Amino acid sequence: MTKHLKIDFVSDVVCPWCVIGLGGLEQALANVGDLVQAEIHFQPFELNPSMPAGGQDMAEHIIQKYGMTPAQSAAGREQIIARAAEVGFEIRRNDDTRIYNTFDAHRLLCWAEPQGRQGSLKHALFDAYFTEGQRLDDADVLVSAAAKAGLDADAARSVLASEQYAETVRAAERKWQAAGIRSVPAVIVNDKYLISGGQPAAAFEQAIRQIAQTT
Repeated sequence: MTKHLKIDFVSDVVCPWCVIGLGGLEQALANVGDLVQAEIHFQPFELNPSMPAGGQDMAEHIIQKYGMTPAQSAAGREQIIARAAEVGFEIRRNDDTRIYNTFDAHRLLCWAEPQGRQGSLKHALFDAYFTEGQRLDDADVLVSAAAKAGLDADAARSVLASEQYAETVRAAERKWQAAGIRSVPAVIVNDKYLISGGQPAAAFEQAIRQIAQTT
């Protein structure tokens, strides 16, 4: 008997471990086949809500925020690139890579959800930032990602030019913070089970099979 799972995927679109976690989760769901029917909702989490326009140099940001040395930062970068490749995603980083404010990207994701295109937009945003090296605080980049996800480009631009979904994003962020979410990705299944971090597919699969048995 197929079990229905509601999955809240709390993440940010400039978080590489969220790319890895989503890839692992999607592989796990493919592996379990008809055991579960999953309904994934992408929930907003801003790693750097105060990031100004133009962003910040990635290496500088990591060193300042996490206290890493340049060598540690470089080693971490190589690990992330390798883990992403394991789930079929290409992360390209160079000396010009920057990290950006993602609030508008989260507004678009909220807008896309009732249209059934939220997952497609999430992937398009990951591609734009991690693979193509584009700015996620640029309206043209966000509109292009929306179009690639099968959404109306003019409607996306109208959302970005307004304050639509701003309070929706903020309210959702407050909700997850109040629930104790401090790092991402955080995967919450059926409002009850938490799977933390960018886990490999095998770990997600084991957790999903166990949850399905108790549902």
